[in-house]
Amino acid sequence: MLGTCSLVSFEYPPPSFPPKINLRHMESHNLTGFSQFFLLGLSEDPELQPLLFELFLSIYLITVCGNLLIILAVSSDHHLHSTMYFFLSNLSLADIGFISTTVPKMLVNIHTQNKSIAYKGCVIQASFTYFFAGLDSLFLTVMAYDRLVAICQPLHYTIIMNPRLCGLLVLVSFLISLLDSLLHMSMVSQLTFCTDVEVPSFFCDPPKLLNLACSDTSTYTILMYFIGVIFGGVPVSGILYSYIRIISSILRISSSGGRYKAFSTCGSHLSVVCLFFGTALGVYLSSSVSSSPRKGAIASVMYTVVTPMLNPFIYSLRNRDIKRALRRLLGRTT
Repeated sequence: MLGTCSLVSFEYPPPSFPPKINLRHMESHNLTGFSQFFLLGLSEDPELQPLLFELFLSIYLITVCGNLLIILAVSSDHHLHSTMYFFLSNLSLADIGFISTTVPKMLVNIHTQNKSIAYKGCVIQASFTYFFAGLDSLFLTVMAYDRLVAICQPLHYTIIMNPRLCGLLVLVSFLISLLDSLLHMSMVSQLTFCTDVEVPSFFCDPPKLLNLACSDTSTYTILMYFIGVIFGGVPVSGILYSYIRIISSILRISSSGGRYKAFSTCGSHLSVVCLFFGTALGVYLSSSVSSSPRKGAIASVMYTVVTPMLNPFIYSLRNRDIKRALRRLLGRTT
């Protein structure tokens, strides 16, 4: 039986093999699976690298040792087993995590003279930065509420600030910070980056990563600022409300000695609040006004590195109970 033959048309000239590749389409494709990020750091001057290494290594060691001393003093001295120092030890623990997220990688890059960081490592570093920054802001808010109850309702302080409520506040702060970091990590992971992205900072900051993405980031920018207003504005509003109530209660005290004693109990906390939120607000205002990304990176050192270092000094120098506990602790070790 003869089969039917079908006509096949041939084009001339024949199509080229292999097919042509659109290089422009490849450049805009999501290559983050095997791309590298380069953290440019604070300076590219080779002569400044040893000085920066010694400076930030000293700051890191001082910060970790200072906050560890606060934690050990609070845990070892029964006079400090109170609500205020319980929150202070958690704040010190968050400060250790905050500075450990950024500075060790910076020191490794300076020492090895290799500025690269993997894409997954950059996303993880950005999420941990927001996690510990959120913990800092929420712990400061909880400490402001603790001072509000202590000054405005001193007779009911032990009843209101019971151990169950304190543990619940720490747990809620942890969960909210975790949610904040997961939201930022999910947004950054959805961005499209080209290969060999240069980040003008010493750590992976999500606002800077948005400016370096190849895809459209308008939606992610709106979401990031919206999340920042919620997770940053609510703690600031709570702290402002607490201190308005605290100041109004202090002004109603008749004796000047009583007013000084009441205000001295929250002076250290107020100093840390102004340092943390003031430097963070200044960083983002300067980055939006200044056209130099490197100046924004230098400004971000204030709230990511300097603030965790200064917190133990502020609380230890202005608090007699902490100084006594540190003397006892150092006396036992020596």
